[in-house]
Amino acid sequence: MRVLSGIQPTGRFHWGNYFGAIRQYIDLQDNEQAFYFIANYHALTTIDRPGAKRQGEIFDAAALRQLTNDAALDLLALGLKPEQATLFRQSDVPEVTELTWLLMTVTQMHLLEKCHAYKDKKDKGLAADAGLFTYPVLMAADILIYDSDLVPVGVDQVQHIEVTRDLAQRFNKIFGDVLTLPKEKLVESTARVPGLDGEKMSKSYGNTIEIFWPEKKVRKKIMSIKTDSTPVEEPKNPDNCLVFDLFKLFTTPGQQEELAARYRAGGMGYGDAKQALFEAAMSYFGPARQRREELEADPERVEAILQNGAAKARTKARSVLNRVRDVAGLPAIP
Repeated sequence: MRVLSGIQPTGRFHWGNYFGAIRQYIDLQDNEQAFYFIANYHALTTIDRPGAKRQGEIFDAAALRQLTNDAALDLLALGLKPEQATLFRQSDVPEVTELTWLLMTVTQMHLLEKCHAYKDKKDKGLAADAGLFTYPVLMAADILIYDSDLVPVGVDQVQHIEVTRDLAQRFNKIFGDVLTLPKEKLVESTARVPGLDGEKMSKSYGNTIEIFWPEKKVRKKIMSIKTDSTPVEEPKNPDNCLVFDLFKLFTTPGQQEELAARYRAGGMGYGDAKQALFEAAMSYFGPARQRREELEADPERVEAILQNGAAKARTKARSVLNRVRDVAGLPAIP
């Protein structure tokens, strides 16, 4: 069974990214085959393009390259094992763009007009270019070109798998049964990940804590979390505290009960709870932070991992594309 997942390099990973999705994706690498790609083509369709300056200024290509490299470093540091899973840049497999075009020839306009990203922007009166409009077709090609069986997604991404299946079925009906229909695997977050303001942790809200920030910056952000004005000597309710909610992400039930008891007993300030959160987060991500430092010091090794992953991905992609080319009356790729 082949598992496929892609992640956009539109910013550095934060706690919400990890506990909400990345941890579960990496757990799936123990499957027979797992392909993970850094979706740098997709990143170009975002409104606030990565590294872009104010409207009218030249796009910062170096920033996208850096974010793409950072995504690779982060995934490897967080536990993705290249000997088990294939990691590569989306743009290193040009076959995916050809399959996108072939799928476009059978894609009906009304199907794309219903897709969330395009529909939401149109309803808000925002400009939506052809890249955003056809985004689901490229995503379908990403999935279909590797004969993917299983695609882990959140509830809000199920539509992408439905579109992929629709396109594959329509293509197979017209040209012949050559594309594998994938299934979604719903990835349920094991914990709600609130941001610094209590809302869902998200870059768009500006309330994130990045995994690989310097320790001083992580501690400063944690210490900025708003709490109520209960005096130090008074008991506090851990079940109604953002600091405690975040603490639970990193700790065992025993550790949680120990800190909860200190809340209820009184005599502990929120500053102590924040320090406990900081220490728990640093301990949890400590091995990953160390691995990232080692990987960052060896860029040739990281590039070799990406190149080897791309070679493996291209071998599979070319095999699928040649099947498609054959039924479409096109010559095979040598």
